[in-house]
Parts: sequence; structure tokens; C-alpha cells
Amino acid sequence: MGKIRFALTELGGITAVALDGTLSLRRRPLQTGEFLRQCWFITKVSALPLVLISVPFGMIIALHVGSFFRQLGAESNIGSALLLATIREQAPIATALLIAGAGGSAMCADLGSRRIRDEIDAMQVMGVDPMHRLIGPRLMAATVCAVFFVSIVALAGIMGGWFFAVPVQKGTTGAYFSSLSALAQVQDFYMMVTKAVLFGFTAGAVACYKGYTVKGGPKGVGDAVQASVVVTFVLLFFENFLLTAMYFNLIPQKI
Repeated sequence: MGKIRFALTELGGITAVALDGTLSLRRRPLQTGEFLRQCWFITKVSALPLVLISVPFGMIIALHVGSFFRQLGAESNIGSALLLATIREQAPIATALLIAGAGGSAMCADLGSRRIRDEIDAMQVMGVDPMHRLIGPRLMAATVCAVFFVSIVALAGIMGGWFFAVPVQKGTTGAYFSSLSALAQVQDFYMMVTKAVLFGFTAGAVACYKGYTVKGGPKGVGDAVQASVVVTFVLLFFENFLLTAMYFNLIPQKI
């Protein structure tokens, strides 16, 4: 019961920080400078690793899908199957994991360092709301960067799949790209963006909560960073399951 109570307390704390940070975005003055700094920071630490994992990820999917479709004699549908796998699952998940593992951990460490140095307490004494000054811009930056990154991952995954489907597996470029729209539909793109928004916001909320509530000095900061990554991964896979189940039950699929 103690672990369940702790988990519910943590979930409630994450939700409270996410709501307070989101509501603080309505206040003036807008923290545009902090938002842009956080966007650049997340991009700087996440963009290159994101591309480096998305290209081989797309190649691996194309290799498995291409081999399976060749056994069925359906090589012309490799591009369509790869597109579905990329925009429905690969792109949002890869984006969220990189934002949580790179950008989110860095945000958590930054807020945690501010907490143990009493900077956040000093801001509150001076009448500056940390939610408005620190948390809100970071939540918005993580969400916006997730939407931007998911497009990069989708494009890199499709091009990586083309490399294995055409030069390696002796397919044709025309057949690969013409089959992209055979099974895909515009709702798949909407779901990809929706997942990116929710996953990015979740990664930012967990990182901000863990960093904002750090205790125990420098060791506590390290423990908070580790916990933020683990908790984010668990929540992301749970959210992904719910969104995917809702999608297949609510959106008719092409046949």
C-alpha cells in the first residue's frame, strides 16, 4: 500500500505542476526569451541523437517488413507498411524518448540545481512565481520541440526505409513512393502530431516536477534525474497504448 500511495502522490504532483505551469502561460509578461532559450537548448542536446537513431530505426523496420512482404509476394506495399509503422509508432516514441532522455534530464538537472542552491526560494521571496518564470516556458518548449522533432524522425525513417527497400533489397523507387498512400490516411498524421504533443508535454512535466521538488543536495539531483527518465518512459508507453487503442477503435482503417 505504501508504494501505491507513493505512486499516486507522485502522479498527483506531476499533474499539479503541469496544470500550474500551463495556467501560468496566460500571465503577462510572456516569458518569450526563456521559451526560446529552452527550445534551443532542447534542440541542441536532442536533434543529432534523434536523427542518428531514427535513420537506422527506419532501416531495421524496412528490412523486417521487406523480408516479410517478399515472402508474401507483396513487395509493392513495403512503402505503405513502413509509413504506417513510422508515423504511428516510431516517430512519436523515438521523439519522446530522446526528449525525456536528453532534454528532460537536462531540464530536471537545471531545476534541481536551482533548488539546492536556494535560487527558487529566493525567487519566491522576491515575489517572482517560479511556475511563470521557469516551469511554463519549459513545458511549452518541450511540447513545441516534440512536434518539430517528430517530423524530422518521420522523414529520416522514411528515407532510411527507402535505402533498404530500394538499393539493398532491389526494389524500385517509383514503387516505394507510390505505395506510401496505399494504406495511410490523413488521420495517421493527426495521430502522430497528437502523440508528439502529449508525449513532449508529459516528458517536460515529469522533468520539471522532479527538478522542482529535489531534496537531499547534489545526490538528490542525480536521483531526481534518473527517476524522471524512468517515470517518463513508463508514462509514455502507457499513454501510447491508450492512444493507439482509441485510434483503432474510433478511426476506420483503409482496406
